[in-house]
Amino acid sequence: MGLTATMLTGFTGITANTVGIDTVGNNLANLNTTAFKNERTMFETLLYNTISEGEGPGASSGGTSPRQIGSGVGIASLQRDFGQGGFDATGFQSDLAIDGDGFFVLNGPGDQQLYSRDGSFSLDATQTLVSANGAAVQVFEADSSGAISVGTLSDLVIPLGTASQAVPTTLVNMDGRLDPSTSIASTGAVVASQALMTSGGQPATAGTALTSLVDESGVPLFATGDELSIAGSKGGIATSEATFVVGETGSTVGDLMTQLEAIFGINTAAATGGTPGVRIGDGTDGPAGAIVLESNPGELNAVQLDSASILNRTGINGAPFSFTTTTEALGGGVTTTFGVFDSLGTNVDVRLRAVLESKSEAGTVWRFYAESVGDSDLSPALGTGTISFDPNGQFIAATGTDITIDRAGEGSTTPIGLTLDLSGLTGLSSTTGSSELIMASQNGAPPGTMTNYAINRDGIVTAVFSNQQQQVLGQIAMATFVNNEGLVAGSDNTFVPGPNAGEASIIAPQTGRAGSIISGALEQSNVKIAREFVNLITYSTGVSAASRVVRSADDLLQELLLLAR
Repeated sequence: MGLTATMLTGFTGITANTVGIDTVGNNLANLNTTAFKNERTMFETLLYNTISEGEGPGASSGGTSPRQIGSGVGIASLQRDFGQGGFDATGFQSDLAIDGDGFFVLNGPGDQQLYSRDGSFSLDATQTLVSANGAAVQVFEADSSGAISVGTLSDLVIPLGTASQAVPTTLVNMDGRLDPSTSIASTGAVVASQALMTSGGQPATAGTALTSLVDESGVPLFATGDELSIAGSKGGIATSEATFVVGETGSTVGDLMTQLEAIFGINTAAATGGTPGVRIGDGTDGPAGAIVLESNPGELNAVQLDSASILNRTGINGAPFSFTTTTEALGGGVTTTFGVFDSLGTNVDVRLRAVLESKSEAGTVWRFYAESVGDSDLSPALGTGTISFDPNGQFIAATGTDITIDRAGEGSTTPIGLTLDLSGLTGLSSTTGSSELIMASQNGAPPGTMTNYAINRDGIVTAVFSNQQQQVLGQIAMATFVNNEGLVAGSDNTFVPGPNAGEASIIAPQTGRAGSIISGALEQSNVKIAREFVNLITYSTGVSAASRVVRSADDLLQELLLLAR
């Protein structure tokens, strides 16, 4: 091997170590590049000039080892370290980091699929989540119900500021305590008018025409077209004013009675107990011919009427009726009002009145009455049911929990179908001896505007609306490869599969080797600066040493040339 070969050998050392310096320079230049993966230079020996392969030991001599002269060094590979980098909390919810293996999937130019660990994403003018170079982040699509179809990729659009539809209420969860020391609701209030007489001096019946009724002086109480305003209270709560036009809304005493029964929401179901409703007095609970109103049992259901409750706005007799309470209601309870939503997002008030129906060694039974002035029917009554508790005050069962609210003429879907979940109630005593009944939650909502979004560790992207509703928009897609080191790095922190990477496996986060998503953070570079400086010194020393070999060989050649002179 000549001096010229020696110079070439030294040159390979310069070249190889220069590549090492280039690698270190690239690593240090990308020290603060998001999710950058450190590279290292791996060296290998070049072809050896074999002078002798050596000999084995003989009977009279020992063996000899091979005699070889190397040709220098070459680059075996540039190996990329895909180890996990640290996390930098940024506070930007669009910034994403991957904790574990896997890559984000991006839709690059020409619909080329790119892969990246850099999650510094943002929304563009079309509200599409994109990378810093504008490549759209790929997600698994979600349908209108929020179900995700893994396998179908699409761009992620986050439409901030868009309006959402109203969500009609279908479930109401109630909470509270119904104190068993409450007095049992045994009777309802009975209210009777004065005796109503006809012009012929006979007591009124349900079929008597209103225009046939006269006062004590024989003056007619009503004329066709008279407009009556009807108002009063129930359980101390004022009822909504209603209008009755004689000859139009109804013409008989029975028609007016039907109207009164509906206006005060008296539930006439046999299960409620007593004889609730509106009837003509027979002399036992009111004067013969009087209008008698009997409420459902309990003070909360008691109807209160006086001479100002029914006024004739257009007739001669402005206050045609005088009412007297002949029987007081007995029995305590609790009432509450809460709002539900129809399909247009309109708030509709619902009132529950709960009274103690019975108590025994088996426990207590309460009866509730559901009402709503938002019901398009004249009567606010929606239904009635029971709530049963065992001797320990624990909820056993409830009946009549499915109620409907008619919304005819309101432009919304009708009716509203509600289920009352009363399992959260208890029948325990309270220190104050009072009961509590509240709405804990309900699943309806008015229209809202998308104000925010969130991305969880599973990569689920959820839109958040001003009406507290949420909607799943999709799931961040991730890619894994059999051999990450086989990926080919491109610009903009992206990779494409090389021949030795294997096919991309597109899966959901936290599936297989995909790792999880951290929102509001970015992965840092995994370059270790101290290690790189050590490598820089090592490679620089290698270049210097190889250069010395070249210089020494050159010096020897110069000496040989001098000998030739």
